[in-house]
Amino acid sequence: MYELSIERDFVAAHAITMVGEREATHRHTWHVTVIVAGAQLDGDGLLCDFHLLERGLGDIVGRFDDGDLNVIAPFDQVNPTAEHIAQYIAQQMSVGLPQGVALRRVSVTEAPGCCATYIEK
Repeated sequence: MYELSIERDFVAAHAITMVGEREATHRHTWHVTVIVAGAQLDGDGLLCDFHLLERGLGDIVGRFDDGDLNVIAPFDQVNPTAEHIAQYIAQQMSVGLPQGVALRRVSVTEAPGCCATYIEK
């Protein structure tokens, strides 16, 4: 089994609701790590082109960069927690993966020491 990981940062504001109360809007430099895996390499000895993964992640988080997550779909309808952000990125990244490559996990760090990970079943 082989694993690849890519990482990307973006800056965005959010305000989450906890126990029925919405916190003040604040910004983070979000750090995202995506890990994919597969058992077979192609004829060039690659599981997947890193550039394909980087473009995919860049397209996803590029929508959020320098924005307010609370007004950007789907987080205009979903509480923009790090957990939900990780799940959303995982779902979006899964769509464009080559055959034989599966998403393993997406980790989203909103502040040093504060990381949420979504693990694909």
